[in-house]
Amino acid sequence: MSLGRTLAAAPAAALGTLGRAVIRALGAAGRLTLFALAAVSHILRPPLYPREFFMALLHIGWLSLPVVGMTALFTGGALALQIYSGGARFNAEAVVPQIVAIGMVRELGPVLVGLMIAARVTSSIAAEIATMKVTEQIDALVTLSTDPMKYLVAPRLLAALLTVPLLVAVGDVIGIAGGYAVATSALGFNPIGYLANTLDFLEPLDVLSSLAKGCAFGGIAALMGCYCGMHSGRGAQGVGRATKSSVEAAAILILAANFLLTGVFFSA
Repeated sequence: MSLGRTLAAAPAAALGTLGRAVIRALGAAGRLTLFALAAVSHILRPPLYPREFFMALLHIGWLSLPVVGMTALFTGGALALQIYSGGARFNAEAVVPQIVAIGMVRELGPVLVGLMIAARVTSSIAAEIATMKVTEQIDALVTLSTDPMKYLVAPRLLAALLTVPLLVAVGDVIGIAGGYAVATSALGFNPIGYLANTLDFLEPLDVLSSLAKGCAFGGIAALMGCYCGMHSGRGAQGVGRATKSSVEAAAILILAANFLLTGVFFSA
């Protein structure tokens, strides 16, 4: 009899666990949505703190150029090698310039830049803001009648929305240049013909989608860093968990957003 009751209660316990997980996920999604709306509203309303904004521009944009450039360069070169190797099986080696261009601009450029920004910038923002919370610097801002959302979140979000599309554009160009360098030096492609095929194959929609993805990914990276930092726990462990959670959430949301935006721009 006891065994029968235990077996009968097992599905109910499993459903209860699943229900609690769904409720927690929906609650987190709701809090994040309200946080994002508040951050956007603070961008649209004065005052703007110029020093914080330009420091965020420097940190997110300029200082991210080396890692973005190196990532794009090696990715473009590896992509050219892979396409040439795969195309050789079907006597289609000539498609290397076209596929490198569309692969970098539509997909690899924005996604890789977004993930690099999540690794470098999101973690930095989360650790910085979480440390400020732990050391009660955010409470000090409130005491001085300074809104933390206006002072900490809005400048970083605005800087990310402006600079990450530019980083994506730079990454696209460097990635195509990496494919060009490999194709012309190691695979025997004519330099002028390679560039002509690349330019003829790209369309304005490809570039527009790449920049739109960069804007979305930059917003996600900055928002997750600020959100996890503002909601971090106390102590060093809280700062560590906030930093780890921010990068994980930003990476997952960037990949999900990439799927949705690809469907919006290129759905049949």
